[in-house]
Amino acid sequence: MEQTIRKRRIKLIIAVVVMLFAGIIYAWSITKTPFMQISGDTVVNATQLGLNYTITIIFFCIGGFIAGLISKQSSTAFRFVLSAMILFTCFYTVSLQTVTLHHTENYFLLYMSYGVLGGLGIGVAYVTVISTINMWFPDKRGFASGIMLMGFGLSLLVIGTVVDILGNLETVGWRTTYVIIAISLGVIFIIAAIFIRPPPKNTIFPEPKPLEETSSGNEEPKMPVLQKNYTALEMINRSSFYLIFIYIAILASSGSAAISFAKDIVMDVGATERFAVIAVGMLGVSNGLGRVISGWLFDKLGIKQTQFISSAVAIMAPLAVVTAIAVNSLIIGVLGLCLCGFSYGFAPTTSSIFASKFYGPRNFPLNFSILNLILIPAPFTAMLAGGIKSSTGGFMTAFLILTGLTILGFFINLLIKRP
Repeated sequence: MEQTIRKRRIKLIIAVVVMLFAGIIYAWSITKTPFMQISGDTVVNATQLGLNYTITIIFFCIGGFIAGLISKQSSTAFRFVLSAMILFTCFYTVSLQTVTLHHTENYFLLYMSYGVLGGLGIGVAYVTVISTINMWFPDKRGFASGIMLMGFGLSLLVIGTVVDILGNLETVGWRTTYVIIAISLGVIFIIAAIFIRPPPKNTIFPEPKPLEETSSGNEEPKMPVLQKNYTALEMINRSSFYLIFIYIAILASSGSAAISFAKDIVMDVGATERFAVIAVGMLGVSNGLGRVISGWLFDKLGIKQTQFISSAVAIMAPLAVVTAIAVNSLIIGVLGLCLCGFSYGFAPTTSSIFASKFYGPRNFPLNFSILNLILIPAPFTAMLAGGIKSSTGGFMTAFLILTGLTILGFFINLLIKRP
């Protein structure tokens, strides 16, 4: 038992590092710099760049779905090597576009390389890491998912900051930076293929703590441990699946818009270029904290109470951004972005917990990858925000709409029941 606990801790640490690099997908507000076309103080191609982020997230979800489909027919090593090859091709190809794309507006090549290939590669690795490591933590799925997803969210701060520094160095530049990203991701996922593997079948784990208890008669009982394992078809035939789908899509919407335009939003309320990069990093930290804290809350409080907390944060997040824009406050703007990141952090952990607690661990890789498709509608808010920014000159209208959606999400959350 002690050897198993020690071994799974090591694997979790490796998984966090892998997810840290995989989270490059969320650093688009920084990595898009060489493609930005600026006229005066306005980015004139904000909508086109927002579309690239949308495409990336869509194919990230598709890549995860593919990983879930082939999980029983392929090894984890195969899926990691596949991700490594795709991502090396993706970022190396983008490195060849950084000089001409700014001038020719050849967005198709960007969409196909960064959007399609980048999204697919990260999606395959993402579902493979989470589903494999969760096998090592049947007693602490919320904790393990939260820790891994924290690494994914912190990428915006750690990897995003490094990318920004390298991209602005005259001796390196953006072209070489993309080559470095390509090599780094290829190496990291090859390492993952070696070290991250499912536990042997005879492995004995600590017993999970029961969640039936409640501390007072006035509190809602916590969810019991699920006995039934639902197939993917059985899952999508449950009304609970569609309510969860809509709820988490709304939960992720403000975070998606904030991540795509974080740098632009804080600069609109008075931040310098350098501080804007720091603010993007703070959003990344908040995203990471939201993932690990939500995992802890699910293990500690159960599903229903954690969902009420996530609804409250989701409503406050876009409302704070609206307030910041209205009063032109940098402090409130940074707070709003951090809340957006924190709220977004709840979404992937919630998907992971629902996939295992509501629908069972046996078909977790495929069920989780299907629930991960929830993120597909979310990036369209980034495209919406970019379009509204171009037409109105600001993000106020977009975040007012997002505030209304999160209020709607609260009532949808009330309807979610165990299948």
